[in-house]
Amino acid sequence: MKTITIEGQLRTEFGKKATRQLRSQELVPGVIYGGAAEVNFSASAKAFRPLVYTAEFQLTEVQVGDKTYKCILKDLQFDKVSDDLIHVDLLELVGDKKVVADLPIQFTGASIGVKEGGKLITKMKSLKVKTLPKYLKEFIEVDVTNLELNGNIRVQDVKLDNLEVLNSPRIPIASVVLTRLLKQEEAAAPAAGTPAAAAPAAATPAAAAAPAKAAGKKK
Repeated sequence: MKTITIEGQLRTEFGKKATRQLRSQELVPGVIYGGAAEVNFSASAKAFRPLVYTAEFQLTEVQVGDKTYKCILKDLQFDKVSDDLIHVDLLELVGDKKVVADLPIQFTGASIGVKEGGKLITKMKSLKVKTLPKYLKEFIEVDVTNLELNGNIRVQDVKLDNLEVLNSPRIPIASVVLTRLLKQEEAAAPAAGTPAAAAPAAATPAAAAAPAKAAGKKK
């Protein structure tokens, strides 16, 4: 799994003044929790970019002093005005301690429903799982090959070893819906198959002759 390395410095001063000073130096304060002790540190805003500005799930190794902490990203805070990163929360990975993480979904396969003219709609980008650190993975693969028109793949349909999925089981992950063109074609199909209305029957010779006879008797 891809791992980002960040070199940090231990924080010894706290409060608004200390925080403003860090940010003036383009440093971002952060905290590592979940291990034996909470670690407050700071690192350059540039060092956090590969971790923050991506949809990938990655591990982070934070080097603070003579110690290295293996972590996952848990939370971010941005300035409401400038949108600059102002704080990072990381969860330390401990071998025998389960963690909760959001793992991206990667869809594979060519859906049957799409081949029939439908459109694949993906409704979830990630799944929340609980597992031991050694079972964390970059993404969860979801095969849509057998997904038919008007069909759904739900959370309960995803079977994973060593990972407990925490999302509600009935939530749809992906669907194949009818496109507008396909709806129009289906609406037109019954009309095309309906027999044409019978044309008015042609007048029979006898019926046609009747007025002529009536006219001949009139004097």
